[in-house]
Amino acid sequence: MAKTIVVKQIGSPIRRPAVQRQTLVGLGLNKMHRTRELPDTPSIRGMVAAIPHLVTIVEERG
Repeated sequence: MAKTIVVKQIGSPIRRPAVQRQTLVGLGLNKMHRTRELPDTPSIRGMVAAIPHLVTIVEERG
């Protein structure tokens, strides 16, 4: 079974730079308090690390 992480959006993209909004869309998030289960890859980890004020890792599975 592949490792996955559950990412939750905790911050609003309003008044944020376009790059940060695009990163949220790339993670599949666009509204507050939504969660996504994503593969635990270096690229996903980098995207989460780029916007730590907008998202949090809720759970690590696998």
